[in-house]
Amino acid sequence: MLDVQSQMPSDASALPGADVVEAVRALSARELPSLVNRIDTEGYYPEDLMRAFGRLGAYAHHLPGHSPRLDLMTSINAMAAAGEHCLSTAFCMWCQDALAWYIYASDNEDLRTGIGPQIASGAVLGGTALSNPMKSLFGIEPMRLKGRRVAGGYVVKGLLPYVSNLGADHYFGGIFEVDDGGSKRNVMAVIPCAAEGVSLADNAKFTALDGTRTFALQLRDVSVPDAWIVADPVDHYIKRIRAGFILLQAGMAFGLIRDCLRLIEQCKGPLGHVNKYLDVQPEPIADGLAAMEAEVARLAATPFEPDRDYWRAVIEARLAAGDASVAAAHAAMLHCGARGYVAGATAQRRLREAYFVAIVTPATKQLRKMLADMAN
Repeated sequence: MLDVQSQMPSDASALPGADVVEAVRALSARELPSLVNRIDTEGYYPEDLMRAFGRLGAYAHHLPGHSPRLDLMTSINAMAAAGEHCLSTAFCMWCQDALAWYIYASDNEDLRTGIGPQIASGAVLGGTALSNPMKSLFGIEPMRLKGRRVAGGYVVKGLLPYVSNLGADHYFGGIFEVDDGGSKRNVMAVIPCAAEGVSLADNAKFTALDGTRTFALQLRDVSVPDAWIVADPVDHYIKRIRAGFILLQAGMAFGLIRDCLRLIEQCKGPLGHVNKYLDVQPEPIADGLAAMEAEVARLAATPFEPDRDYWRAVIEARLAAGDASVAAAHAAMLHCGARGYVAGATAQRRLREAYFVAIVTPATKQLRKMLADMAN
């Protein structure tokens, strides 16, 4: 186990945000460079590191009622610090952040005082099974999990093809559809992977981010007691969590773009005499990153803002993050040239990773649909 506890107070959420980010940056710089190729090529999941980030406070600062103040930017910047080395790890951090966000944005005191602090500290890990629901709620695909009411809770069944940051002792947040005799509603719960009837299947190998413990998640008549329910129904709750869910993803983009800039700068000495003819130079990328960071910080200050224009700005910021990630990785690949195109090179990995930022839910195409729907 990585020993970081001796350097930290018992409640890492009380640490100043800048200290948390720097601690995560230092640990990432020490551990991830030797792990990243194994994560990328072998699908290695850095579980000890994920837990160590939690002990440093990486998952605790954005949680209402847990952190001394609502501070999404510390969680975003901690994620970005790891993302400067490895997007797979940064994505797992987002999964953990999102699960904690669901719990602490809810009114369920059993979850907030029970499993919640363990997830915030990284003692318990978990993911978010909301890719399908976020598409369903915006009219893209049907809800894949179905539930029926029974005494004291629900019985849920269904299959989700891709859910990340899972394991036998992990948890996930999911939404299921309930049909009450023709009247349908959606219910959200936090469910342990160890629950009877839950099974995980490793059915796919991905082009990148294969070290994220991404499984097909099968629920076969899983008993979900009322104590696990986050929201019933979810309508108002989704509007409460949606901005934070999306804004937290910015950390993945920030870290990846910073590393793409580093790669471009590394090439200035040996290749600058010819790279200067490329259309995209590092200065506009850096300027765009700074503007994006400022906009996300502005939006992250009020994640529960109900205003329609605010929500549109959140969608636009997330769209910009995906576009900028792909553009930066493409530019880095061109600046690196053949040296970036060999197996194991950072540039080719970053290009593969960048596409994930653009296709993870909400993907570029969904974001554009959401903006179009708002304009109608």
